[in-house]
This record gives sequence, structure tokens and C-alpha cells, in this order.
Amino acid sequence: MDTTDRGLSLLKKGQKGFFHAVFSRVGVMIVLLVLQAVFLFMAFFRFAQFLPHVLGSAAVFTVFMVLYLLNSRLDPTAKITWLVVIMLLPVFGALLFWYTQSDIGHRAVHARLQELIDETKDKLVQDPEVMDALADANPDEVSLARYVRRSGCFPVYADTRVTYFPLGEDKFEQMLMQLKSAEKYIFMEYFIVEEGLMWGRILEILAEKAREGVEVRVMYDGTCEFSTLPHNYPEKLKTLGIKCKMFSPVTPFLSTHYNYRDHRKILVIDGRTAFTGGVNLADEYINQREKYGHWKDTAVMLEGGAAQSFALMFLQMWNITERTPEFDKYLDAAELAPKVENLAMTDVQAGNMAAAEAETGKTAAADSPEAVKLPAEKARTEDGNLAAAETPRTAGFVLPYGDCPLDSDKLGERVYMDILNRSRSYVHIMSPYLILDGEMETALKFAAEKGVDVKLILPGIPDKPMPYALAKSHYRSLLDSGVKIYEYTPGFVHAKVFVSDGCRAVVGTINLDYRSLYHHFECAAYMYRTECISDIEKDFQATLAKCRQVTPETVKNEKWNVKLTGFVMKAIAPLL
Repeated sequence: MDTTDRGLSLLKKGQKGFFHAVFSRVGVMIVLLVLQAVFLFMAFFRFAQFLPHVLGSAAVFTVFMVLYLLNSRLDPTAKITWLVVIMLLPVFGALLFWYTQSDIGHRAVHARLQELIDETKDKLVQDPEVMDALADANPDEVSLARYVRRSGCFPVYADTRVTYFPLGEDKFEQMLMQLKSAEKYIFMEYFIVEEGLMWGRILEILAEKAREGVEVRVMYDGTCEFSTLPHNYPEKLKTLGIKCKMFSPVTPFLSTHYNYRDHRKILVIDGRTAFTGGVNLADEYINQREKYGHWKDTAVMLEGGAAQSFALMFLQMWNITERTPEFDKYLDAAELAPKVENLAMTDVQAGNMAAAEAETGKTAAADSPEAVKLPAEKARTEDGNLAAAETPRTAGFVLPYGDCPLDSDKLGERVYMDILNRSRSYVHIMSPYLILDGEMETALKFAAEKGVDVKLILPGIPDKPMPYALAKSHYRSLLDSGVKIYEYTPGFVHAKVFVSDGCRAVVGTINLDYRSLYHHFECAAYMYRTECISDIEKDFQATLAKCRQVTPETVKNEKWNVKLTGFVMKAIAPLL
């Protein structure tokens, strides 16, 4: 253990997980697949005398699997992928399909998490006045809120201030300040944790807070064991008074947990402040280390009641392995929520709003935060009565939500598609990956075809060659429909941002790829008419100025190996 200007470190220089010293993450998975393939081929040749019977049985079995897949509830793109795999490798492909679909190793997690969700579905109560105010502002937003709530305990809040951070280093600076103010608890849930300046400075504060009696809990995804941290790192943190867990440690051969990773990024302080976004706890996210040029990432800080939704998300995941979970002591809004003014839009005039929206046509000027007439801030006079202050508030509405891959709701994708379908003027998107299913690609194209300005900012310098090539395989189809695509020339875009019509936005952890939309635990904050939406759009435009535009000509002139990789990988995109 040593302390420097880079903060606290628990590892020797260069020390990482055991597997990282031998294989990369992709390398490990390739080795596992090769070993399984070798086993199957050995069994095949061992019983070669039964070859005619085997081939006949394989043909019948293949027909059965094709019919089964066609009648399954899988996404149509995933069906095509599995059909290709099984037609080419009937035995191995079918075994791989049943292996991934059987939920081996996470059936217990599924059951336990569903039990916790059912147990906590009423922990955070929806304020009916907030829903009434949202209905007055826009009934369509209420429909979305109801859909989101059916997937979990996700209320809409109108008492939450949102601050947008256009870079990871901006979030990091504010994180340090907020961590130092913690009095009761600190919850941290991140996909990646790696020792360096960022984690070292944070860890130093966490250790100090733990000594002061603040409850500190840290949870990170089990794949960190492959890449950044040793297996015993949770024990090292416990010596500092920090409770720590790995979510779903990877067990080769025995589980399919690799497809159900905790991709969330959550920090909650005292139930009053929460952070989410794309920024993990490693130095490249704050541009202290250059991996793929300049790292463009984003985050938001929520101050108010909405922080409690992120506390609940954290507690649900943490308590999967706890026998006696505790929720109430951390979700006491009256005790833990900050002293903020009631900013609900209870006096919005529905008729005036509907008229204003009708006049906008394809513009969003009347649907901006400034167009909302909000009640004056309430303050108590000396005799205890409520009195209206002179300064009006325009907080807007915040809807935090988490997406669970173990249920039937593709919540992250549905929220994105809802924004695309209801957009009038523009939808501006930043995403590191673009591996689309048919539904999402159709939604993007349809929005552009009906005259909406759909712009996508993607990385100019890729972090992984195959997803980069797959993204480019969608370019021609999207461009033909009028979607505008840009690549960030200074480096890598890791932001996950949707902003539309000056009135709605999403910032969170959800990429436009199969892993985020189907296979990972994710989270985000949906915002309607919050003041920071203008900041999000300004940041998009500033980022756009640093991008090169993709055109049919640049697609035509793309390197042949990138085209070939995208062409081949398209067949197995849902598995990547």
C-alpha cells in the first residue's frame, strides 16, 4: 500500500488480475470455445462408424431446430444468427444455443433479483401530483413513464436538479467534492475499476470516510478480474473499512454469466446526490491516459429525490447475495433527501401547452424548458404559512431507470425508440458502438424519412476492430434514409446520449449495441424539460464541430478489410 499525489494504491505497480497476465478478455473466451469444439470433434471421430446414423439424425435435428427458432420469441436478427450457426454446425451450434439459452449459472440470480424487485416495487412511491403535472405538460410523457414503471420501481421526480458533464474529467472533479461531503453512506457500482490517478484519489476519500463512520460500499463487475484487478481485491478494500463485492465473478464453462454483465455506472451519496453516465473509474475516462486518442465521455449529477432511485438500483444488485437485505434505512426520503424546493409543475396549463405544441410544427421552440410556466417557489413565512417567492423554478422532470436483461422488457431500447418515434425536429445521438437490430435501425431510418434531423456521432478512433467494422456495415442503409453520421476525429466517443427537440434527453450507460440493449444490466436518466438539456445540445454541437461527416463516397472508399469484416461479422452480430 502506498500513497502518492495519485491517491491511494493497494496494488504493486503493474499488478493486475491473474487471467490478464495470460490472456486478454477476448482471448479467454476464444480459448473456451476452442476447447469445447475440440471436445465435440473428438467425440465425433470416436464414433465414426455410426456416421450415417449421425448425419441422418443431424439433418432431422437441424430441421427441428430451424422450426423451433422460427417459432421462438427471439429478436428476428438473433433468429437469423442462430439459424446460420446451426445450419453450419448442427451439433455444436445447437449445443451452444441451448447453453446460452438455458441460463445455467444465473437461474438463481434471476430468481433472486426478481424476488428483490417484487419486494421493493412499492419502496419508492410515485407522487400523484407529479404525474398530474407531467400529464398537463405532455400526456405522451405519462405513457412512457407508465411503461418504464412496469419494469421496476421507477417514479418520475420533479424535485431534482440535473447537472450535465461534457467530459469525464468534469464529472471526476465534482465527484471528489461530493464524496467529501458524505455523512451517511456512499454506494458505488461500476463496470470497470482500475488503479491509477482517478481511482487512487477516490479511494483515498473513501478510506477517510470509512474511518469517519460513513458506510462505504463498492461493487464492480466480475470481468475486472480478467483485465484490471486481482481476485482478492475486495479483501484488500475491506482492510480499509470498505465493503466490496464483485458482481457475478466469471466461472469458465460453468456459467453463461459473460452475457449478463453489470454495465452500470452509479454513485449515490446519502440518498441526496447521484451520478450516472458513461464514465468508469479508470484513467482513460478522464484523459489521464491516452488509449484511443481523446476520450469523449459524458455524465450527469442528480440532486434531489431522483437519487433515491439509483440507491434502490444499487441495493437490489448488492442484495442478490445477502440473506437479510436492508432497504428502508437507505430509502427514507424524509430523512435523507436534500432540502430542495418543491419544483413540480403543478400549475402548468394543459390547454395552453397543447396549443403551443400544436404551433411548433417541426420546430421545438415552444417545447423547450423556457416555454413551461411553472409555479413560483414556495417559502414559509415567519408565521409558518406557505408564501410564493418571486423567483420561478424550471426544474423539469427526471425519470431514472434500470434495464435488466433477465426480464422480457427491452427497456433501454424502447426508451430510445420512443424518443425517435415522438421526435418532431431533431434527435442527436452519441454512442461508442452501432450494432443494431432490425427494430432500432428501422426506427432511426423512419425518423429521418419523416423529416427529423437524425445525427449520430460515433468514434473516429475505434477501441475494438470488429464492432467498428460492424458499425460501418449499417452506414449505407442509414445514409440512404437521410440519417447523418459523423465520426469524432480526435479519438474515441464513449458517451451514451440522446437529446431531442430541446425538451427531452437520456444520459446513461446504454450503448446502441446488442450487449447493452439485450445482455447487460444498464441504467440511465430520462429528462423532460430539465434546464440542462440545452447544455447537452450545446455539447453535441461542439462535439460535432470536431467530427468528419460520413458520406456515400467515404463508405464506398472504406478499406476492403473493414468492409469484409463487417460483412462477415454481420451474421453473428447478436453474439458479439
